[in-house]
Amino acid sequence: MAALVARLRAAPADPVAAQLTELGEHLERAVLAFHMEAIRFRAFTMSRLIKQHHDALPADVPALMDTILHDLEAAGFHTRSVTA
Repeated sequence: MAALVARLRAAPADPVAAQLTELGEHLERAVLAFHMEAIRFRAFTMSRLIKQHHDALPADVPALMDTILHDLEAAGFHTRSVTA
């Protein structure tokens, strides 16, 4: 997650990148707190925004988000309902 947030911070100033950065920070805190509902909500929102605005984001952002979703699932957090 930290790599995605850092990548978004380094991206050119853009409202979508700023929103994704904030959501990424919230997702990090939700994972640390084991707050399942917040994890699902943040992951869904981030995935949806990335899919809607992938042309305006750095090219590696969608792959980073896919890796995060995979890692969360592997760690026992349920994100499979995330099909944004």
